[in-house]
Amino acid sequence: MPKCCGPTRGEWGHVNDYDVFELGDLPLQSGDVLRDAKLAYKAHGTLDEQRANVVVFLTAYGGTHRDNAWLIGPGLPLDPERYFIVCANLFGGGLSSSPSNTSGAQHGHAFPHLTVYDNVEAQRRLVLDHFGAREIALVLGFSMGAQQTFHWAARDPSLVKRIAPICGSARTADHNIVFLDGIRAVLELDPAFAGGAYGDAPPLAGQRAVGRTWAAWGQSQTFYREERWRRLGFDSRDAFVEAAYVESFASADANDLLAMLWTWRHADVGAHALYGGDTQRALAAITANAIVMPSATDTYFPPEDSALEVAAMPNATLATIPSGNGHQAGANIDPDDDAFVIARLRELLSLA
Repeated sequence: MPKCCGPTRGEWGHVNDYDVFELGDLPLQSGDVLRDAKLAYKAHGTLDEQRANVVVFLTAYGGTHRDNAWLIGPGLPLDPERYFIVCANLFGGGLSSSPSNTSGAQHGHAFPHLTVYDNVEAQRRLVLDHFGAREIALVLGFSMGAQQTFHWAARDPSLVKRIAPICGSARTADHNIVFLDGIRAVLELDPAFAGGAYGDAPPLAGQRAVGRTWAAWGQSQTFYREERWRRLGFDSRDAFVEAAYVESFASADANDLLAMLWTWRHADVGAHALYGGDTQRALAAITANAIVMPSATDTYFPPEDSALEVAAMPNATLATIPSGNGHQAGANIDPDDDAFVIARLRELLSLA
């Protein structure tokens, strides 16, 4: 099944090949506190003596560390013989602290709102305090992982040497917010949602409707016009949409979906005390060598938006993936797209 910007391959909450970093009570940008916070992660390789071979690889909406494996391994850009690679799972995604796995007063719809910077602060504690890294060779990620990548580089300009945001933005654009608000409304209009207090009777009709709506955004017009779903092993458009989106979203937890959606909607690299809400100032502070890779046909994060962000960054290059696969050009569904991303990562890692 292709990876979508939603729960991946029915694995939501059932992946057990990872470690958990106990954060205790995590202060949030909102002034709230995430109680007994847990950060799920998977590490590959060994930290070198200089503690400077660290790669931070971040996850997307509904994704897990498993979705990052295609770039990790011998002969791949992220070779564990050379790099110490830490794949950190997004809060709200079902593995790190999320509405579905948090007990007590913050369970379900009472789970606090977390920003991208809240995620980054937890990840910094894992990488810098727990593992003792002194320099970050590369931060990268796809979709919401790309959003976290920008935030890492703005939060610690002198620490992060390179970034590779793939199909994502430093700030969620207005057209993207309109989409996300529509998705939230679709889910919440299901009477079974019950304001998030659905207990053991989840709003499956709403979740399936979200999946069907999302399918028009995750892939491009070109993808459907050229029937590219056939390359992914499907014999009809409807079979693809049902399996890749409708059933994927139905397998998720609705409050988890909304928790991640809130984080995505409010992503802004300028929304930090360092920058006082000034997005352009935050982008200008990113001194890392950067190759920013939007997809030519992405609806969420179009290359025009990426070009504006790259123009504000002092050491950034725009490398648009020449793909007809929409947002999923960065999600390991097409060999040509993959080859482009791999080549750009090799270029970036060759920079001093």
